[in-house]
Amino acid sequence: MKNIFKIAIVLIAIVSLGSCQNDNKPNYQYMPNMYESVGYEAYGDYEVFEPVTGGSSAMVPAEGSIMRGWMPYEIENTPEGKAFAKANLKNKVPFTEETEAKGKELYEIYCGICHGKKGDGNGYLVEREKILGVPAYNDAGRAITEGSIYHVMYYGINSMGSYASQMTEEELWMVDHYVLTLKDKLDGKEARPYDVVEAVEEIHTDEDHHSDSQDHDIEH
Repeated sequence: MKNIFKIAIVLIAIVSLGSCQNDNKPNYQYMPNMYESVGYEAYGDYEVFEPVTGGSSAMVPAEGSIMRGWMPYEIENTPEGKAFAKANLKNKVPFTEETEAKGKELYEIYCGICHGKKGDGNGYLVEREKILGVPAYNDAGRAITEGSIYHVMYYGINSMGSYASQMTEEELWMVDHYVLTLKDKLDGKEARPYDVVEAVEEIHTDEDHHSDSQDHDIEH
């Protein structure tokens, strides 16, 4: 009997509390900032950010920060820098069938519209006279190299803008390979042989396996 009485009191209390709820009016909120975030305008000035950024809501990356997957390009955008890159900068990406195909794909997206699919300077915009004076890749006066190609793609030159923000470092080097492929075709040269990357890896793997077998025999 006592248990029934206790249960009845609990039920009455629950019903009483439920009847006090007003669906048109929210209940009390404790620590509302925990689930109702304050909206800040981009690049706005707010007192809360003063200790960190001086007031701006946009935070500057830490000094010396670089984008993931990207290495700084330290050659300056000067005539001297371009000459240095032309003579000394070498392609870091192996020239394989895969990298050439990827370079072609990127070239046709970013470069072909001006330089042409053959690299002869007769792209779509040139044919429509929207832009003029685009040289062929085998232009003797320019004598482009892998270093000068990368340097110009990175910084841009004349009416050509920089592509450093559109492509990664590796992608720029892939396009670099394909530009030299087009240059060779314009010069009537034979196709460059691909770098033997996979074969070298397989040789090292076989040597390591042979070395492990010798060590195993010595132990026994």
